[in-house]
Amino acid sequence: MSKIVSRRNFLKVGAGVSAGTLVMGSFLPKVIAATCGLTPPQTPGPFYPGEANFTPENDLTRLPGRNGRALGQVVYLQGKVVDQHCRPIEGVNVEIWQASASGRYNNSRDPNPAPLDPNFRYWGETFTGAGGEYSFKTIIPGAYPASDGWDRPPHIHVRVAKLGYHELVTQMYFRGNPLNDKDLILQDLPPAEREKVVVAFSPSKPGLEPRSLTGQFDISIRSVR
Repeated sequence: MSKIVSRRNFLKVGAGVSAGTLVMGSFLPKVIAATCGLTPPQTPGPFYPGEANFTPENDLTRLPGRNGRALGQVVYLQGKVVDQHCRPIEGVNVEIWQASASGRYNNSRDPNPAPLDPNFRYWGETFTGAGGEYSFKTIIPGAYPASDGWDRPPHIHVRVAKLGYHELVTQMYFRGNPLNDKDLILQDLPPAEREKVVVAFSPSKPGLEPRSLTGQFDISIRSVR
């Protein structure tokens, strides 16, 4: 309970900053309005862990007290959260949750018989910095059967929230995966919107885990004014 209260207090403090930003923004030229296309929302799916289960942790590849590392290809998911005018937003709560490399969620409602990964965290959260930046270290999740004839491609669920802005829940996909073209949820988006949630990953820069990949997923949300 204390964790939830502290997070809500943090978001309330952030609301004051948001209001100040909005007031300053009212003096900006109208020509810059709507220059950042908003990130399209997508279904949260049935396996959201619940707010009380999140803790500020952005490395999903290891668990406290365990020597092992999560199975799968390690990736760094990073980006910026901005408003509809491309202005970075500080203090945004960013949550992610996903399946393990086997395609299994750590959720009692998941009927997938694939094994759980005892060294994988499955979800995490962080807050954006002064430049709107955020980052996570995780793995590429496995595909899994959604229904007969439909396998969902690897994807990561993302939720961003801050007082003064419309909450967004969406999904991020990995460019080049052949299942993307057949996914009923991704293909339901218009092509231009689809491009905003499909991310290319490339070899990470020196200093990050060897043989890891890095992708940039920038997110744009709308202020309530």
